[in-house]
Amino acid sequence: MHIRPFQPADEAAIVALWQRCDLIRPWNDPYKDIQRKLKVQPELFLVGEREGQLVASAMAGYEGHRGWINYLAVCPEQRRQGLARQLINHIEEKMLALGCPKLGLLVRNSNPDALAFYERLGFQVDAAVSLGKRLISDE
Repeated sequence: MHIRPFQPADEAAIVALWQRCDLIRPWNDPYKDIQRKLKVQPELFLVGEREGQLVASAMAGYEGHRGWINYLAVCPEQRRQGLARQLINHIEEKMLALGCPKLGLLVRNSNPDALAFYERLGFQVDAAVSLGKRLISDE
């Protein structure tokens, strides 16, 4: 898989991938999320290609304390081939180059397969509760 930064021409394919991977929720407009990411560390919005087809994505970021991964997706037909692991490794390298000491991500508790996958990669459940506050409505 070839990993590269997102390009505007990727937008429709990325949103379709996220839909297929069940990552989109009504309260998060994927098109708005893409536009927001392009304003903040756009070089960390990554896509994976195989044979000219977009098959994976991840939005990463680092705010000085911790790195984060969002919208990690792999095309369902391409799963279990090491693509997500390859994307995570690529992000870890980029984060280390930025001096990032810790990487976090959020996984829905209704997704045990994803939780098990990330645990195999060395991620652990933090002793913390995720809180959120919507500042701008996407609806």
